[in-house]
This record gives sequence, C-alpha cells and structure tokens, in this order.
Amino acid sequence: MIDLLVCYDVATTTEGGRRRLRRVAKVCVAHGQRVQNSVFEVSVTDTQLLTLRQKLLDILDPTEDSIRLYRLRQPRDSFVEAYGRDQYVNFSDPLIL
Repeated sequence: MIDLLVCYDVATTTEGGRRRLRRVAKVCVAHGQRVQNSVFEVSVTDTQLLTLRQKLLDILDPTEDSIRLYRLRQPRDSFVEAYGRDQYVNFSDPLIL
C-alpha cells in the first residue's frame, strides 16, 4: 500500500469552483480520511493511485486550483506528529464491534 497526504486548494469564488471543491472532497473521502478541511490521508494500491490521480486531475482547473500528493513514510506513527483533535483511524488494525 502507498500512504499519501492529499492537499488541495480550490478557488470557490464561482459556482463552478464550489462544485469542483465538492467533487474533489468526494473523491478524497472515497479513498481516505479527512484530517483537516482540505487535507486527506489516503492508503491506496498502485492501481488505485493511478485512478485517484486521474479523477483529481479531471476535476482540477489548473489555472485556479492546486492539488498536491505527498507520499508518507511508514510506519505512520514514526513520521506523523498530530496535536489537538486527531481522529485518525488506522483501517489496517482489527475492527472490534
């Protein structure tokens, strides 16, 4: 699996921009979890990464918006420091019902 940080800034001064913002967030939610308003932690396979990247690029207006994908090192706990409200869920851990 590839762990990524997806960050985006979408111009929202027009209805089209607000629509792009919602679409980008929807794609990110489908692949990971929101850790801040425009930041998602995502865990994907190589194939899912290609799909995720293409979906985001299809939405992006390159003259107004930006999207960044950062690869995270493993294990996450050794490289990510989180302070304050951190609701990260490790979906690789066993699920207890």
